Amino acid sequence: MVVYTVTKNVKDLSEILKLQKANLPDNLSEKTKKEQGFVTVHHHLEMLQKMHTIHPHTIALYNNKLIGYALSMSRKFSNDIPILAPMFSKIKASEKREENYLIMGQVCVARDFRGKGVFRGLYDHMKKIFSNVYDCIITEINSKNSRSMNAHLTLGFQELARYDFEGETWIVLFIDL
Repeated sequence: MVVYTVTKNVKDLSEILKLQKANLPDNLSEKTKKEQGFVTVHHHLEMLQKMHTIHPHTIALYNNKLIGYALSMSRKFSNDIPILAPMFSKIKASEKREENYLIMGQVCVARDFRGKGVFRGLYDHMKKIFSNVYDCIITEINSKNSRSMNAHLTLGFQELARYDFEGETWIVLFIDL
């Protein structure tokens, strides 16, 4: 049975980094990226710890092993991860600028658990935790990541903005809580 909870310690954060590393584009074939998706930002333990101190990250465990995560990021980090700066600019120029929003900084499910509801479970747990605190969750997806895009749209995410940055097209999505 999959258990949804939040990060509690450095071990949980280290497990996130392990799963993240396995799904970075440089560690995947073109075929795998197209079929299975990928994550873009390579976080460091210190950054995950800083993010965790404001909001723990949502994780999925199977037999006490981390099989998925959804990172929670406050807008306070808008200047700390350069690749995300354009997303924050788009949010500031959008209808959501005045809303109290949470950034879902990255979501990833271990390959053996994809297509089994873990992705939905992570977001459902995130909504449960944050629905009394935030108005919406905002994230962005590389347009080449069709698996992630389709998964988010299936959950009810809607497009907020689209922009080009460093040769890639990014789509900013939101879901109201």
